[in-house]
Amino acid sequence: MGLEENLKSMNINEEENKNPNPNTKDEEDGELEEGEIAGEEDDTTSSSLKKGVVEQPHPLEHSWTFWFDNPSAKSKQATWGSSMRPIYTFSTIEQFWSLYNNIHHPSKLPHGADFHCFKHKIEPKWEDPVCANGGKWTVSFPKGKSDTSWLYTLLALIGEQFEYGDEICGAVVSVRGKLEKIALWTKNAANETAQVSIGKQWKELLDYNDTIGFIFHDDAKKLDRGAKNRYTV
Repeated sequence: MGLEENLKSMNINEEENKNPNPNTKDEEDGELEEGEIAGEEDDTTSSSLKKGVVEQPHPLEHSWTFWFDNPSAKSKQATWGSSMRPIYTFSTIEQFWSLYNNIHHPSKLPHGADFHCFKHKIEPKWEDPVCANGGKWTVSFPKGKSDTSWLYTLLALIGEQFEYGDEICGAVVSVRGKLEKIALWTKNAANETAQVSIGKQWKELLDYNDTIGFIFHDDAKKLDRGAKNRYTV
C-alpha cells in the first residue's frame, strides 16, 4: 500500500469512528416487508446491528512511543538526553490520530525542542543498544515548513512503508534557529544497501528534491558537527 492510500485509509478510519454505523438510518427509513411488524427484529438482525456499532481498533505492526526533549529543561552541564521524557505509547491507528490531533506540530514547537517517534522500547539515544551501531538520514526545511513532511514520515513509519522496515528505529523533528530538521534513525549503518534504499524511499515519499546525507552515529559521537556524510541520495 502506497503512502497516499495509507493516508486515505487512516482518514477513513477516523471518519468511521465518528459514524460507526452509517447505514443504520437507511435501514430505519426502508419500507416494511409484507407481514413485517414495525419495530420487530429477529435475533439475527438485532445481533448484527449491535456488532456493527462496535468499531474494532486497527492494530499497527509495532507499538510506537512519542518522546519530547523540552528545551526549557536543558542545561549545558546536563548529560545529553537527560531532559528527554516518553509521552505516550500507541499501538493502533485510532490511538495515533487521537494523539496527533492533540499535540503541537513542528511549526508550533519552541526553539530547541526535539520531538521523537520511536519503536516501543527503543530510546532515541546513541547509547541505546539498538541504535548504537546505526545512523541517520536528515532533511531540512525553513522554519514552519516541516509539518506535512513530519506527518508523512510518521505515516510511513507506522504504516510500514519501507522495504527495509526492520532497519528503522524511529524519527525526530528538531527546531533550530531558522530551520526545522527531520532525521530518520536506523539500526545498522554499515548495511549500505538498506540505508540507501531507505533514503531513496523517504525522499520519494516526501517529494523532497534536494540531496540528503546519511551520518554514522559513531562519526557524530567522535567528530560532532565535523562528521561527514557516508551515503548520499
